[in-house]
Amino acid sequence: MSYRKTFKLICGLAGGSAVLVFAAAAADSRGYFGEQRGEATSRWSRFTVLRAAQPAWTPTNHTPAPTGHAWDFNWDKRDPSVLSNGKKKESATEDPTSEQDNGKPKATRNILLIRHSQYNLSGSSDKERILTPLGREQAELTGQRLAALGLKYDVLIHSSMARATETANIISKHLPGPGVELVSCDLLREGAPIEPVPPVTHWKPDAVQYHEDGARIEAAFRRYIHRADPKQKEDSYEIIVCHANVIRYFVCRALQFPPEGWLRMGLNNGSITWLTIRPSGRVALRTLGDAGFMPPDKLTRT
Repeated sequence: MSYRKTFKLICGLAGGSAVLVFAAAAADSRGYFGEQRGEATSRWSRFTVLRAAQPAWTPTNHTPAPTGHAWDFNWDKRDPSVLSNGKKKESATEDPTSEQDNGKPKATRNILLIRHSQYNLSGSSDKERILTPLGREQAELTGQRLAALGLKYDVLIHSSMARATETANIISKHLPGPGVELVSCDLLREGAPIEPVPPVTHWKPDAVQYHEDGARIEAAFRRYIHRADPKQKEDSYEIIVCHANVIRYFVCRALQFPPEGWLRMGLNNGSITWLTIRPSGRVALRTLGDAGFMPPDKLTRT
């Protein structure tokens, strides 16, 4: 193979500017560009051409630019420094500093969002859309995983839809302790939270559905996703079994990402998404759609 063909092959496979420059230097040193060895002026002119084909590197254009949106510490409207502003003192001798400290949250809330297991897609009503045999097995695996984490769960809240209710009931049998309270909630039912960007062609709810479902799912977010109450003394671990659209919307809202980006994420059935909310109002995503505890042949996304 000729050196010119080798040079083209290297550049074609690598596609990187570093390989391109290296190959050009080797070819140029052997005179394959038409010059004799030692013709420095002509050789470096070739590098000028190569450099011109690449974007100029500066420390600024290789640094991600901030969006300009600062973190809103009062995103849940529970920032104690904001709540204390304008409050009327009970007495002239009351210490405002101690009052504010008493109103500060001290505990961290851990919210584990579970997507329901695989269900019967051919059901004509919600009551008929129950878990498949594989779905029930997935719920068992999720329950075992939650138990293996060794956490003390405070409550298990679930959507009132059949597939979420059944998933929650199976999971609850695996949870440690005297019995975790199960709470059903209509706000957590599946729906269309907000029109996704970019749009998709396979799923197009009408404007009315976005209007109704969006308000309901946002209400669910405000009810369940917030920092701890100041009266809460210990960290809490709460399980919410619901649906993929609801979970993805919650994640975007909690992390202060554009909520219309919710459909850019995918979640397996029975997967675990873990949000941590600190007393300061900081939010962290510990896991997103974790299903690594399931064997590969048990993974679905229906």
